[in-house]
Amino acid sequence: MAATLIFSLLLLASFASPFLPASAITAETFHTVPVASLLPSTVCHASEGTDEAVLSVIHRYGPCSSLPKDEASPSQILLKDQARVKSLQSRVSTRRQRVEPFNSVTGTSSLPTHYGDSLNTANYVVTVGLGTPKKDFTVIFDTGSDLTWIQCQPCATSCYSQKEPIFNPAGSSTYRKISCSSAECLALKSSTGNPGTCSSSTCSYSISYGDGSYSDGVFSSDTLTLSSTDSVAGFRFGCGEDNDGLFGETAGLLGLGRDRVSVVSQTANKFSQVFSYCLPSKSSSTGFLSFGPKISSTVKFTQLQMQDPASFYFLNMVGITVGSQKLPISSSVFANVGTIIDSGTVVTRLPPTAYSALRSAFRQGMAQYPSAPSLSILDTCYNLSNYPTVRIPKIGLQFESGVEVDLAFSGIFYFSSVSQVCLAFAGNSDPSDVGIFGNIQQKTYEVVYDVGNKRMGFRGGGCS
Repeated sequence: MAATLIFSLLLLASFASPFLPASAITAETFHTVPVASLLPSTVCHASEGTDEAVLSVIHRYGPCSSLPKDEASPSQILLKDQARVKSLQSRVSTRRQRVEPFNSVTGTSSLPTHYGDSLNTANYVVTVGLGTPKKDFTVIFDTGSDLTWIQCQPCATSCYSQKEPIFNPAGSSTYRKISCSSAECLALKSSTGNPGTCSSSTCSYSISYGDGSYSDGVFSSDTLTLSSTDSVAGFRFGCGEDNDGLFGETAGLLGLGRDRVSVVSQTANKFSQVFSYCLPSKSSSTGFLSFGPKISSTVKFTQLQMQDPASFYFLNMVGITVGSQKLPISSSVFANVGTIIDSGTVVTRLPPTAYSALRSAFRQGMAQYPSAPSLSILDTCYNLSNYPTVRIPKIGLQFESGVEVDLAFSGIFYFSSVSQVCLAFAGNSDPSDVGIFGNIQQKTYEVVYDVGNKRMGFRGGGCS
């Protein structure tokens, strides 16, 4: 009896903390879920579409994808994620250089590159149409990139293997090459990196990525089709004739950044610079990517911070809650470095001080479960193999204007195995590095980008 009492008191004490007082431990502060629900599924559960300009969002390694399943291990994915984070943080910390406009004497032009990007963990894909008649292509969609590009014949140097037949510009009646001296080509000087070259008065582009991947080709225009009822005539994109890298047999990339060449900017008259997406809770489900100003009345908005580089979407994070208790983190910790939201980063990155507070509170809330070894950059892991259900402390991310994103349970853990389930957050190594709101934490929320009105919104239950 005495031993039982002592154990009970010790268990209670493990929860009694400045972050999670015993009085706060209620059903409202925890997700109680079957451990089996954390397991990946091999069966596709596709969601129904709508009549808007909606594309189905698919995880390229999940059962809903027809792409080859060349999956990396959980630890390899995290290493690739870290490479992407480093490249994004480098672009933020170093203001992008400007290159000179087209020189009619030398025949050179200011052309777009995003040197240092990394697409290894941009795992969500959509299918778009290009050309007349329309041909469908599976592409990565990325809020951290601007220029859309597709592999094109004749692949003058080389093309990597992709699922669909490579786009043939000669087969499209609406395809055009963009001239070096055109305003469209000259406008690309707002991008940075290695300048391209002009050949026979044709505007060329070159994009290099931090993992060694690249795409070079002709800056072109054609009809982009986003749904059976929505197409964009004269859409400017990169027609890649020399491409190589880790693109997972996708045909290219759909750029959803803020810069002038992005889909968002090019379709401003049609869609009012508004798009939204929802990433599903599991790779076995589908989400959506939607364009247009129709916005649910239940979306809660915070302000976008219009900073350089213009590719990125900056938010003002102000706090974090664990188990409904706000952590003692000064808002200046977030304000000093800023936060970007990124569709391609997997795990959310926080300033070291903020991550330390989150980790401490979360560990206290999970004290009844045995710990497991760290997994790459993730240092708070648990062995849940002996538990049919698990009680996970709820986590909320707070933003300016009183907006709080209460994470779904699928947005809290990174799953390696039942014996190694980890908190899906990591701390930046340098306190001056920008924070990144990753895609695990965005799961099941409809994330609304209202760029023209400089605001971003969140709606819970956007997809399952």
